[in-house]
Amino acid sequence: MTFRVFPHPRFLLLLTTLSLGGPAGSLLPAQTALPEAAPGLAIPATDDGLAGRGPIRRMDWFQRLWLERRTGWAARKSQDQGAVVFLGDSITQGWSGLGGVFPGLKVANRGISGDTTRGVLYRLREDVLSLQPRAVVLLIGTNDLEEMAEPEIASGNVELILDALQQHQPTLPVVLCAVFPSAASKKRPSDKIIRLNQLLFALLKERPQVTFLDTWALFAGDKGDARAEEFPDLLHPNARAYLKWGRALRPILETLQLVPAWPDDFAPEPGFVSLFNGRDLSGWSYLDQPLAVGSTATPDDRFVVRHGRLVVTVSRLLRAYARLQTVRTYPRDFELRLEFRASPNADSGVFVRGPQLQCRDFLLAGPYLDLQRYRPLDWNELVVTVRGGLARATCNGEVLVEAFPVPADGPIGLESDHGQIEYRRIRLKESP
Repeated sequence: MTFRVFPHPRFLLLLTTLSLGGPAGSLLPAQTALPEAAPGLAIPATDDGLAGRGPIRRMDWFQRLWLERRTGWAARKSQDQGAVVFLGDSITQGWSGLGGVFPGLKVANRGISGDTTRGVLYRLREDVLSLQPRAVVLLIGTNDLEEMAEPEIASGNVELILDALQQHQPTLPVVLCAVFPSAASKKRPSDKIIRLNQLLFALLKERPQVTFLDTWALFAGDKGDARAEEFPDLLHPNARAYLKWGRALRPILETLQLVPAWPDDFAPEPGFVSLFNGRDLSGWSYLDQPLAVGSTATPDDRFVVRHGRLVVTVSRLLRAYARLQTVRTYPRDFELRLEFRASPNADSGVFVRGPQLQCRDFLLAGPYLDLQRYRPLDWNELVVTVRGGLARATCNGEVLVEAFPVPADGPIGLESDHGQIEYRRIRLKESP
């Protein structure tokens, strides 16, 4: 069954929201009478004629908070034009100092504590589209589960949100964040959240402007629930968790060219030659086919050049393997050095004359789960030394593989699987 809110084509979107579930999020005392609402800003009295399916909350505390925040936003609409909109529930609303997290980025926080996917769908035009946003970061769905809505209901509403965004502006970048882990005690069991996130990821297939960020894997504990040290009430992030969310978002926003990246004036060590010039894909081929001179992206945009980095972009399929490799081959012994930064749970790989060395967000995606020097959400150095048909690999000086066989000759390659991984400072020194 398809759900449509606007009689138009499809849209893109940015986040996947989580929300509060009670009066603790209300900014007005429970006993106050509901204020008179401006037209279109109050919650409709019934569901009659509303787009989407599932719950819209109407508790007094929620109606007051909803109206207060939406009235305030309406008053500053002109100031927030062209902002990157963070859209969601209490998790988004509670991200204080959001502008300071991404210096130089104009942001508008459009989170309402307790909101649901259908509530966001209802308020999308006034709160988001009217701002002519530069991009959207979307996190929504946790409160639907608390209200006993099935994951299919919530994902259907998110599909309508993405459709509306795409219709409004077909090239609008959207970052869709996976619903954060919580707990069964919060009426948000891990199996329901996992299912919802699977359905959300499936929405990307024909939406090239939507980037999925696996924030569930970023925060989930061993049993799939939130960790108390990051979510004290097993629902809302603390300052430590917000810091992780910001660090996970930044590389995606840099790749989308929404925020600036730190300049890199690195020069190779004596004897090393750069395999990647930082400007385009010269010297590389794709799927055994040459690339056009000066190409800054492969035809499917799975590999792009951004800010002096070779970026493996986020897949829109569960498994979407592709391979970029050097035109040249390397028959002599050599030492390969590079740095990589992986988004949560991302999976890529480095081909050494053919065989693949896994290059991943190791502590989440494996296979090297016990590394002591790996830096999540940060740059890590990979060194591969080939001697006499055997390769040794280290990450930040810590051994990954002591010796694995490689052919006598072959190129250096990079794999795309899922999640975003950036590579930089790719250089190689051949033995005499």
